Amino acid sequence: MASTRNDDLGEVVELRILREKVRMLAQAKASLERDLEYYRGELAKLLSPPYIEAVVLELLDNGRVLVRSSSGPNLIVDVADGVDRSKLRVGALVALNSRGSTIVEVLPSRYDPMVKPMIVEEKPKVTFSDVGGLKDQIRELYEIIILPLKNPGLFVEMGVEPPKGVLLHGPPGTGKTLLARAVAGEAGVTFISLVASELVNKYIGEGARLVREVFRLARDKAPSIVFIDEIDAIAARRVDIGTSGEREVQRTMLQLLAELDGFNPLEGVKIIAATNRLDIVDPALLRPGRFDRIIELPLPGMEARLEILRIHTRRTRLADNVDLVEIARLTEGFSGAHLKHLVVEAAYSAIRRNSKAIAQEDFMEALNKMKKHRRGATEGSQSHI
Repeated sequence: MASTRNDDLGEVVELRILREKVRMLAQAKASLERDLEYYRGELAKLLSPPYIEAVVLELLDNGRVLVRSSSGPNLIVDVADGVDRSKLRVGALVALNSRGSTIVEVLPSRYDPMVKPMIVEEKPKVTFSDVGGLKDQIRELYEIIILPLKNPGLFVEMGVEPPKGVLLHGPPGTGKTLLARAVAGEAGVTFISLVASELVNKYIGEGARLVREVFRLARDKAPSIVFIDEIDAIAARRVDIGTSGEREVQRTMLQLLAELDGFNPLEGVKIIAATNRLDIVDPALLRPGRFDRIIELPLPGMEARLEILRIHTRRTRLADNVDLVEIARLTEGFSGAHLKHLVVEAAYSAIRRNSKAIAQEDFMEALNKMKKHRRGATEGSQSHI
């Protein structure tokens, strides 16, 4: 009897071992089948023909589509059943089957690698409260830029079109870039910022292509603001005789003119440009219909300087003897950038004295230092004339 029980126990143990082996073999089989499917898929990718990229030119009445293929010719093609026709529109990128030239996929929008970084991803933290001495300019920019973006129906009801763009001009340091960033911060829309020299390229037609890409990006991201700093780099007066480089710059400017003429001001795109040299900007850019408003940002007067000083000192610790009115009176001819630098220099003077607050003598020391540097720069520039 004991031997029988031992035999039965041995059979039970052997059965368990066999079941465990079957389970492990089943798992190994499933793993190998997954690997097989993966490698079959990879092999299919390697053997499949490539797709041809194309741009949609026109949607035809018979359900077919006119496209311009990357290989060159324009083609009239069919659309595969699995393609979402709602995404097919003029200008869309599509993939064509290389065998039958049928649209098999609508590709996502693609932007030039040089253009996409121009989007300021984070909303500018600057607001109109950070801009001093420019109340009239702020009012104009609000009416021209922000109001049409936020309430375009108001202009439709009035039957008028707001200006397409604004050109800010004035001496360096008067707040042109700061004001553009404040407009973007107040409007809360996509802000595309670039320096005009970024559009200048040594290859023929490359600058014009970048201009087209910037405006395409602005339309796709609308409502948006395009800010072009130092626009005189591509918008200087045209001359009859020039180098090949100058002619390429002119082609870039002509493309900018064409883009300004080609969009509706109520489409949700606004242009702000800035320059220190309005005298050299080509008149074609200044005519109505392009930059309709030309806003000057002059050097600040007495009241404006006092307002700017209060803005730049509102987060600093000032001693009781600080007289901002007196400082504003002594800084005639200073720009907003100079006044900001004056506050920074005064803070350094206080730090050198191991003081926790900026005193009037710190401002006086900083003011004398800045005036000395300005006199040296002026004398140096005159000696080179």
